[in-house]
Amino acid sequence: MSRGLGILDLTERDGRSARLSLRAKYRDKCSNNRNPASVLRWLMSHPKVSVVITCYNYARFLPMAVDSALGQTYPNVEVVVVNDGSPDETAEVMKRYLDDPRIVYVEQANSGQAVAKNNGIRAATAEFIAFLDADDAWHETKLDKQMKLFSNPEVGVVYTGVTFVDQRGEAMQVSESTLRPPRSGRITEVLFVDNIVPFSSAVVRRACFEKAGMMDTSLRMAIDWDLWLRISVHFEFDFVAEPLTFYRMGHEGQMSRNYEVREVDQMRIMRRFIDANPGLLRPSLIRWVMAYSYCNRGYHFRRSDGARSFRCYMAALRWRWCHKPAWVGLAKLFAYKGLQAVRVLPK
Repeated sequence: MSRGLGILDLTERDGRSARLSLRAKYRDKCSNNRNPASVLRWLMSHPKVSVVITCYNYARFLPMAVDSALGQTYPNVEVVVVNDGSPDETAEVMKRYLDDPRIVYVEQANSGQAVAKNNGIRAATAEFIAFLDADDAWHETKLDKQMKLFSNPEVGVVYTGVTFVDQRGEAMQVSESTLRPPRSGRITEVLFVDNIVPFSSAVVRRACFEKAGMMDTSLRMAIDWDLWLRISVHFEFDFVAEPLTFYRMGHEGQMSRNYEVREVDQMRIMRRFIDANPGLLRPSLIRWVMAYSYCNRGYHFRRSDGARSFRCYMAALRWRWCHKPAWVGLAKLFAYKGLQAVRVLPK
């Protein structure tokens, strides 16, 4: 095989076939049924979904994302692509799609992912907004299966499972601990512990933005987690328990690899959410999550900055003095530093 024909390559090929069949299905529906009311009912049973794809320097991955969105078996899709000032070939790549009436193309000066996604939401015309990062892709039946769950008016967000893929689109083996169990209903406390909603898998009812606001443009990382927390105060979540989203990992430029910025923004999100929603979360849960978060930071800095690691472990114990991982982390930190000191002693 001359190149990796990964799972995403198959999605792209099948997506193009599905796109052609969908156009034919729509034409047949309109031409064979001369009753406008019947056609209108058919369209109303499939409310439009606007797929927002933001792109910065991902021209090499963008066609896969766009084709997988256009190739959905769900018949009423609009695709909004926001070029966040990419200096690569993103604009050139998009030229091939501009004749498709389902494509809305927006260009802006580089302003960051939160601003780009907000502009995508504003440009969208549908009642439902789906998010898809430019380096990810979808299985062709994803939207079809998700939209059925919005028959419950209390549901604001529907997400799916994911398949992790590498740069070539080949499926990756991941440990069981990486696969977070999905939850449905009112999941605020679950979300406060961990972000279980993969961003590129989510479809959101527009009313969620009207109630909870859009992306926080002051955040560089974890903007999806912040949004899910705010939405969870007002709406239920549901999920399709199938890996219908292809999440690409490990490539250069991936934002989630920036640990320092992510940790700072996550701590800010947690503190702000606690202050904005007094009494919503159990105090014991807040103490556990804050201790857990500081422990993670202590572990991260244990080799590079011992003093900072020590302060993080102590902060964890101030939140929850019986937090065993903090005590274990301190013991390992002292052992490691002691071993380093012994090694530099003169012989």
